[in-house]
Amino acid sequence: MNWPYELQIGWRYTRAGRAGRRNRFISFISGVSMLGIALGVAALIIVLSVMNGFQKEVRDRMLSVIAHVEIYDAQGVGFADWREVAARARANPQVAGAAPFVAAQALIARGDDMRGAIVRGIAPAEEATVTDIAAKLRDTVLARLKPGAWGIVLGGELARAMGVREGDSVTLVAPGGQVTPAGVVPRLKQLTVVGTFNAGHYEYDSGLALMHVDDAARLFRVEGPTGVQLRLADVHAAREVADQLAVSLGPAFNVRDWTRTNRNWFEAVQVEKRLMFIILTLIVAVAAFNLVSTLVMTVTDKQADIAILRTLGATPRSIMGIFMVQGAAAGIIGTLAGVALGLLVAFNIDVIVPAIERVLQVSFLPSSIYLISRMPSDPQTDDIAPIVVISLVLAFIATLYPSWRASRVQPAEALRYE
Repeated sequence: MNWPYELQIGWRYTRAGRAGRRNRFISFISGVSMLGIALGVAALIIVLSVMNGFQKEVRDRMLSVIAHVEIYDAQGVGFADWREVAARARANPQVAGAAPFVAAQALIARGDDMRGAIVRGIAPAEEATVTDIAAKLRDTVLARLKPGAWGIVLGGELARAMGVREGDSVTLVAPGGQVTPAGVVPRLKQLTVVGTFNAGHYEYDSGLALMHVDDAARLFRVEGPTGVQLRLADVHAAREVADQLAVSLGPAFNVRDWTRTNRNWFEAVQVEKRLMFIILTLIVAVAAFNLVSTLVMTVTDKQADIAILRTLGATPRSIMGIFMVQGAAAGIIGTLAGVALGLLVAFNIDVIVPAIERVLQVSFLPSSIYLISRMPSDPQTDDIAPIVVISLVLAFIATLYPSWRASRVQPAEALRYE
C-alpha cells in the first residue's frame, strides 16, 4: 500500500507485542486501555438508552391521558362555540384531533373519606380523537357518560383508595359556595360511578375524574367548555406548534403544550440525563487517558527505533505522527467496539435482563411495586453521536504528550548505549 509511512509504522506498533516479554506487557496495557474505552462507551450508551426508555414509557402513559396542546380562553369565561376555535387550530397541519373540555379542582367524598381530584368534563366522541385512554374506553366506560345522567369515571387508584366500585355513589364538592340566608354553603352533587380507568401513571390514576362536558359546565357554572385540547401528528413538535398557534389565534387565547404543563417532570428528566452523561463520560475519560501510560512505555521501549528513523531523515513531526496514529487507532478500535457492544445490549435488553433475573432468581422491577415491570430501552442517534465524538476526542488528546515526547528524542542520546 502507498500509505504514508507514519500510518504504517503506527499501525504496526499498535499490533506489536507477540515477541518479547516487555512488548507483550505493553500490548497487554494497550489492550486494557482499549477495553476500558469500549466498556465506558458501552456503559454510556446502555444507561442513556435505558433512561430514554423509561422517559418514553412514562411520557406515553402521561400522554395517554392528557392532550398534546391545550387552548384556554384568556378571560377564563369559556367558549360559547368551541368548534370555531378547533377549526382555526386545525388550520395548522400538525393538528390531528380536537375536543372540548372543562377542567376544575374539586373534592370527591364518600362517607367520611374525602379526596381532592382534578375533574375533567369531556365529550366522549371527540375525546377519543385526542387521548389514547379515551379511544380505548370510548365504546365501554365512556359510553356511559350521558348528559344529564350525572355519571363520573374515576381513576383506578382513586377508586381503590375510596373503596368505591361501579354503581356506587359519591358526592362531589364544587369550589365556590352558594349564598343562602344562612350563609355560604358548599355546592354538593351526588354522582354515580359508571366506571374506572387505569392509565398506568399514578398521578392521573389517583387524582383524575371524568364527567360529561355538559354536566361539568353546569356543575362548575361556566358558559361552555373552558378549553380545547389538541392531538398532534408529532408529539415532539408540541412546543413549536403551541408557539405557532399562540400567534395565529391571537392574545384572546392562552396556549400551553404538554412540556410546559408538566415542566417540572420534563426538566427533571433532562437534568438527570445530563448529569448521568457527565458522570459516565468521566469513565470514558479515565479509560482514554490510560493510553498516556501505554504510549509513554512504548516511546521508552522504541527509543532506538525512533533514533534510527531520525537518522534516516524522519522529521520530529513524522515521529509525533507515528505515535499519534498508534494512540488514535487504539481509541478508534475501543470506541467502535464499545458502540457495537452498547447497541447490542441496548437493542436486546428486553431479552438480557429477564435472562439475568432467571439466573439470579431476582426481580429488578417487581410489578407489585413498580408500574413499569420491564426494563425499557430506546437508543437514540442524538445520544450516541456525541458519545462517539467525545470518546475519539479524548483518545486523541491523550496521545499528544507521549507523541510530543517521542518527537523530542535525540538520536545520539538514544543510540549511545545500543
